[in-house]
Amino acid sequence: MAGPDRQRLDKWLFYARAIKSRSLAARLIQTGAVRVNREKVTQPSHLVKAGDGLTITLDRRILVWRVVDTGSRRGPAEEARGLYEDLTPKPDPAAAALEPAPAAEREPGAGRPTKKERRLIDRWRGE
Repeated sequence: MAGPDRQRLDKWLFYARAIKSRSLAARLIQTGAVRVNREKVTQPSHLVKAGDGLTITLDRRILVWRVVDTGSRRGPAEEARGLYEDLTPKPDPAAAALEPAPAAEREPGAGRPTKKERRLIDRWRGE
């Protein structure tokens, strides 16, 4: 479904299902987490057109998309995938195979007592 020639960036991100709502898309753009053709954009009203390259930083992911079409509605996921071409590089399998980070250790006496420590406290109190 072809939309207009140019479209607001926040609206396009919402239609492409990159962001759950238009207000969240606008907030993401204002923080500088979206680049259009390698230029940082801070205005949600920035217009995008077919052929523009988008770099979107979401949490721990970086998405690289090329705008294929502008949308006319927020439709199903299949329709949304037709609005962009995903150019995100595939993750390195060697990096994915790295060991997970070790569990954080707390200093003795810090935080809530463990079950074992609770039993010792109860025994000490005579309960």
